[in-house]
Amino acid sequence: MKLINIGFGNLAAADRIIAVVSPDSAPIKRMIQDARDKGCLIDACYGRKSRSVLFTDCGQIILTAVVPETISTRLSEEDKEKE
Repeated sequence: MKLINIGFGNLAAADRIIAVVSPDSAPIKRMIQDARDKGCLIDACYGRKSRSVLFTDCGQIILTAVVPETISTRLSEEDKEKE
C-alpha cells in the first residue's frame, strides 16, 4: 500500500483515492456536509482553510489544507515509482 502526504504529517492510501477536487462549489460543499452528518468525513486541515477534498473508493471524504495540484503531483510521483 502506497501512502501520500496530505499535509501536517498525515498520510492517505494513494490507491484508494478516486478524486481530488476543490471545495469551492456548492455541490461539493453539500457532499462535505452530508459526509459530516453521516460521520464519514476526515478533517485533516488542523484548523486551516480546506483547499482539497479527497474522495475515496470506500466512501470516506478527506479534507486537506494542501491545494489539489500538489496532491495531484504527489499521486503522479507515486505512479512513476510503480513503473
